[in-house]
Amino acid sequence: MIASGPVVVTDIARADRDVVDALAAFGSATVHEAMGRIGYAGPRIRPIQQGTAISGSAITVSTAPGDNLMVHAAIEQAQDGDVIVVVPTTDSAFGFIGELMATQMQVRGVRAYVTSGGVRDTGELRAMGFPVWTAHVSSQGTVKDTAGSVNVPVILDGVVVNPGDVVVADDDGVTIVPRDRAAEALEASRARAEREARNRKRYEAGEISMDINNLRPVLADLGVAFVTQEEYERGR
Repeated sequence: MIASGPVVVTDIARADRDVVDALAAFGSATVHEAMGRIGYAGPRIRPIQQGTAISGSAITVSTAPGDNLMVHAAIEQAQDGDVIVVVPTTDSAFGFIGELMATQMQVRGVRAYVTSGGVRDTGELRAMGFPVWTAHVSSQGTVKDTAGSVNVPVILDGVVVNPGDVVVADDDGVTIVPRDRAAEALEASRARAEREARNRKRYEAGEISMDINNLRPVLADLGVAFVTQEEYERGR
């Protein structure tokens, strides 16, 4: 029987580990673009550190605002290579985790913590090398009073995250790759990176994007005119 109330799902499927690991090298923007400009969680979810890029399998948490009980339950379910993704049911600028909870995660091999809620102890988190992407930084603590769910679908600032989906995160933000599209996303990201590398060499040689991307006909079709300063002044 399917549970109709709060639940902790204990045996989620994950994408191939090699595929998950490889996606980190391409970053959130490239993966987002390569998948057809989908999966980006938006500008509100930002890193507390710089220069860190990760990918991992999502352990999802649906929790009450200001209550981190289910985050504790999620830590128990996490495995090496996972990323814990916490979504309060309403916007909640509380410090859901800090140094002590991050220590548990780090020992279990959790690669990062992503949330549309908040975190605290950010200095300590940076010092211990535990990456976090969050909508809020807040000293305000939480309670442990309300049931929620672990490893169920959640919506991270407009992006659906299913348990086992791949989380790709870096300085530019967070992109979610559906688990069943992980291999496809990796192949597309590699192709995009190779294309960008070829274009980079052309830019370094002096070419410009107007020509490489054939943008002049686009501007012409949109009615954009190229005129001299004198012509512009005369036409005003």
